[in-house]
Amino acid sequence: MSDLSPTPRTTVSREKERVVTDREHLHALLADGLVAHLGVTMGSHPVVLPTAYGVDLAGPDEGGTLYLHGSVAAGWLASALTGDVCVTITELDGLVAARSGFNHSMNYRSAVVIGTPRRVDDPAERRRALDLIVDQMIPGRAATLREPTRKELAATAVLALSLAEASMKQRSGDPEDEPEDVAAGIWGGVIPLRRISDGVVPSADSHRDVPADVRARAEALG
Repeated sequence: MSDLSPTPRTTVSREKERVVTDREHLHALLADGLVAHLGVTMGSHPVVLPTAYGVDLAGPDEGGTLYLHGSVAAGWLASALTGDVCVTITELDGLVAARSGFNHSMNYRSAVVIGTPRRVDDPAERRRALDLIVDQMIPGRAATLREPTRKELAATAVLALSLAEASMKQRSGDPEDEPEDVAAGIWGGVIPLRRISDGVVPSADSHRDVPADVRARAEALG
């Protein structure tokens, strides 16, 4: 799948000039992100929850697989497995200060994925998914850790969602002001934003040097 081909449920109806149709841009956003928001209907009301995630572009689901982390005790888990869910990933790249309140905006990259998730029960896929979720936070980290215990695995739920039904929008650049507002002399521009690290803080009981994976991640975010 080379292009994003939204279904009626993921077809953008406003600001179509911001629509991204190249699936590689979706892959890049998924690689950059750290938090996914999962929207699920629980009986009489909707709930949107932040969750860690991992991605396998060569996964078993159409278009690749998005893995979501949860607890088996979570109240939303059963509801998520009985119907469609909506997952969003957003990266904020700037605050756009226009000459009017109406034209204030944000520079961003945002994806929406809709589908019916499946619970990952296959041991090999489940272990790979958990490693991908860890490595989404700190690349290479999973290979340095001990094996998870049976108790830990029993307490952890992993959902898999196809990336086939997805859409993406992004905005970049200056404010889009009316000519008369520009002529009025009010300042307009952008405050660029980026995620940064304040370095590495070892835990009080840590007795080893900072490992290469953690140091590299901190430096990449610095």
